[in-house]
Amino acid sequence: MDNLDALTAAGLQLPSPAYLFGAILFGIIGYAAWRYGRKAGLPYPKWIGVALMLFPYAVSRTSLLYLVGGALCVALYISRA
Repeated sequence: MDNLDALTAAGLQLPSPAYLFGAILFGIIGYAAWRYGRKAGLPYPKWIGVALMLFPYAVSRTSLLYLVGGALCVALYISRA
């Protein structure tokens, strides 16, 4: 418990369960999109999949995670058509 207090004092926080769930969810969707784009030879789903897998590393707020992830999923759905 002292380690957790030390991290909090240093300004670091553990992510919330909602953030972890969103990061895992968008990572799985991104991996599936990347595989689909790679096998079908389509560049847009492939790169949107890469973005879905990597953007949680750059976003620290849960609301922003879901906003950006939702927007990328909509872009993935639109590029599918």
